[in-house]
Amino acid sequence: MIRVVVADDHPIVRAGIVALLQDADDVEVVGQASDGEAAVAITLAERPDVVLMDLRMPGLDGDDATARILAREPNVRVLILTTYESDDQILAAIEAGAAGYLLKAAPESEILAGLRATARGGTALAPSAAAALVRRATGKPTTGPTLSPRELDVLQLVAQGNSNPAIGRTLFLSETTVKTHLGHVFEKLGVNDRTRAVTRAMELGLLR
Repeated sequence: MIRVVVADDHPIVRAGIVALLQDADDVEVVGQASDGEAAVAITLAERPDVVLMDLRMPGLDGDDATARILAREPNVRVLILTTYESDDQILAAIEAGAAGYLLKAAPESEILAGLRATARGGTALAPSAAAALVRRATGKPTTGPTLSPRELDVLQLVAQGNSNPAIGRTLFLSETTVKTHLGHVFEKLGVNDRTRAVTRAMELGLLR
């Protein structure tokens, strides 16, 4: 059995990950954490085979939690499972000692395959993570976070002062879908509100 600790600050997301793992015959979830400090404490107590670690959590981020865990328990394998995919975030996690980096949007089969590969001593890298490592190795400049065309459409309308209902009418989307896209934008840009999302996107050259 692969003994796993799941660290994610979003209860619904964490529950979904746990449910996925519990359906696998060769995986046992031995602990759950809602922040980085708890992830470190539970991992040191349970000494699992793998920690599924989110990157952005309250207090102690995933890369710092990874470094603390591996300083004490170098045989534990940490697999980052997150929404974020900027080069800086990917490289910080790998440099902290993470054995792999996958996105939450990946198919469930890919997440399970990555977990098993990591437990066996291998690596699991999302294409964006592999590309970031190649850019680092070849000396090519790294890039910041990327937004999907639809996320850019939504954020452009936010920048123009439109409300969520107005954005939905313009793009023929439900208000719930607009909120979902904005949530993804906030996560990718590392912000918590609409104003900062717009200013950060402008700083990065993502918005006109």
